[in-house]
Amino acid sequence: MSWSARKVANVLTLGAWAGLFWFLMATDRTSYYLSSRTDWLVPVGAIVLSLATIGRLLSLRSPHRESLRRSDAWAVGLIVFPVVIVLALPPASLSSFAASRRSSFSSAGFTTSAEDLAEGELSLADVAGALRSQDAMEALVDRAGSDVTFTGFVTRDSATPADEFVLTRFLISCCVADALSVEARVVGAPPGAFENDEWVRVSGKFYPLGGEVIVDAADVTKVARPKRPYLNP
Repeated sequence: MSWSARKVANVLTLGAWAGLFWFLMATDRTSYYLSSRTDWLVPVGAIVLSLATIGRLLSLRSPHRESLRRSDAWAVGLIVFPVVIVLALPPASLSSFAASRRSSFSSAGFTTSAEDLAEGELSLADVAGALRSQDAMEALVDRAGSDVTFTGFVTRDSATPADEFVLTRFLISCCVADALSVEARVVGAPPGAFENDEWVRVSGKFYPLGGEVIVDAADVTKVARPKRPYLNP
């Protein structure tokens, strides 16, 4: 009986991914990669992969010598590479750089029903989803001038007036790969007080105009990045 290099590589691969899932749970970083609908995959994956790693550890010896071929080594490297990236980089959510390169929420298939908008508190996702439905948009127009409070990060460019910025938040259905930007234009903000990617809470009156939503700010306050930076539909 001898050690099997191929089996050792398999154990290292399984152990790396199991360790990553345990790390995401321990550091509470799951919400940076998955929505609340799919975050159950992390604890399940951690348990399943840990059991698989233990099982493979018990069968590392083989009656035949099994060397690790170059193609196998490359495959292991490619599978483990995402683990290294996640562990090496600091935790960060999608920012204004991604916002300019992602589809807007208005181009997605998700819509908000008119009944959801008729009464109650308006959320940023509710408002953005209304842009895809004529009935929902009419319900949104009926609530023009309502008081709202939205939280997101600042997106602005050199052409943006000093007292304006775009409040942006990402919505994900499954993971960050399907993220869509949700935006509202904020007017009447303190001139030059906020920079790109700063998280703020905006309170004021909102007005749907054409294909965008405008918030006439009564108060804009810097806040810490939320524990869950992404919205879910």
